[in-house]
Amino acid sequence: MENLYIAATPSSPEVNFDFAQHHLSVRGESYPENAAAFYGDIIKSLRDYLALCTDTSISMDIALAYFNSSSTKMLFNIFEALNDAQRAGNKITVNWYHDEEDDTMLEFGQELSDDFTDITFINHAV
Repeated sequence: MENLYIAATPSSPEVNFDFAQHHLSVRGESYPENAAAFYGDIIKSLRDYLALCTDTSISMDIALAYFNSSSTKMLFNIFEALNDAQRAGNKITVNWYHDEEDDTMLEFGQELSDDFTDITFINHAV
């Protein structure tokens, strides 16, 4: 499967899905004008990749400095796909990076960890 790379813009994150290495990453800020349009193909590619995985260790780095409410729904869709892949026998680890002084991002990562209990979450204060 072909890797997915989307360069960051001022309002959208860098997306680097290295499917061959089983390493996924989303970094930057996420407040695109139309989050559903921005994330639609990303989520489809992710689901297509995950459907091919069996007994695979997959890591995902999330390092978002900011995201708006419409991006939140898209992030939940990403985590639902990862959670489904974990339940299907894969090992999913999410590295959640946040500024050590940003309690909001820390708390959101903790909420995701509580909501998607099958995924291994690791918080990283930077």
